[in-house]
Amino acid sequence: MPTNAGALPPSNGTSNSALEQLRQLIQQHPDQTQPLPAERDLMQMFDAGRREIRRALDVLEEEGRVWRKQGKGTFTGPNGPAQPLSLQALPKQSNLQEVMEARLQIEPGLAKYAALRATPEQIQLMRRLLDRVNSISRDDADQIELWDSAFHRAIADAAGNRLLLGLFDAVDAIRRDPSWQAVRDAARNQERLSRYDDHHHRIVEHIAARQPKEAARVMREHLLALQQAFLSTLNDDEDFTDD
Repeated sequence: MPTNAGALPPSNGTSNSALEQLRQLIQQHPDQTQPLPAERDLMQMFDAGRREIRRALDVLEEEGRVWRKQGKGTFTGPNGPAQPLSLQALPKQSNLQEVMEARLQIEPGLAKYAALRATPEQIQLMRRLLDRVNSISRDDADQIELWDSAFHRAIADAAGNRLLLGLFDAVDAIRRDPSWQAVRDAARNQERLSRYDDHHHRIVEHIAARQPKEAARVMREHLLALQQAFLSTLNDDEDFTDD
């Protein structure tokens, strides 16, 4: 029996999941004269909602990887960030504590190299992404994670090291595992988000001022604050379970 052609089943996919799949699709779509599949087709391909697809495309457009022409579609752009190396041997299973330990080892170094190597265009991208983070409702967890992840990836890309970028992407993919979504959401509050915003702005200013030690130090301060928030949330959950 025919179904309503205008209806699509609801999706539990996140914007970050759609973004990751779109990055892979763009890598396999070298012809810049042909548009990407239409939004409706992308929704079916990635099992994602229209909102998630559009948010992911917003990030890619901000990065310069795609551009949109009304009535014609979405096309790949010439100046996207470098593609990371494939690191399929990395562990598929981990936990938030291991993720934070890995981030503490990787991301301060990325911030340091970004302060040494970032182009003016890459620094401007970081600032635009921060503007998007600051414009989001504090209640919109999906967008907070989407643009926060894009901001940290912009720093990783500006570091100019493909191996480290690949490591960053692998760790970030583990970090975004849906099974930890509740913990990530519970670890956010207004005070913490304001502190993270301050960290982000200080990191970008140190990168722009070519201050690698300071950029690395503030990135480490930022990640330690995140780690403490996760540990506190996990401990609260355990106390609640024990009661």
